[in-house]
Amino acid sequence: MPDRKPTRAEAVRSAVDEAFSAAAGQAQTTTRRAQELVDELTQVAGRVQQAVDDLRPAGADEVRALRREVRALAERVSKLEQGARSAPEGRE
Repeated sequence: MPDRKPTRAEAVRSAVDEAFSAAAGQAQTTTRRAQELVDELTQVAGRVQQAVDDLRPAGADEVRALRREVRALAERVSKLEQGARSAPEGRE
């Protein structure tokens, strides 16, 4: 069967179909890239938040907890020092 020449309407329809197909492909690429950008921004935001948390001064609760720990350590060291002073001389 010989190839017939497409009519003007068929040529226009074909061109429109190709344009829509190309636009759909670009939309998928754009959507995928947008998702990648959102993922990257989320990761960066997480790192920024961590950096800000690391830079902020300690809160009152944290300072109180650290003071308790220091007191407890000081008591332990004091007891160890007292034990070392009272130990007989031959023992180390």
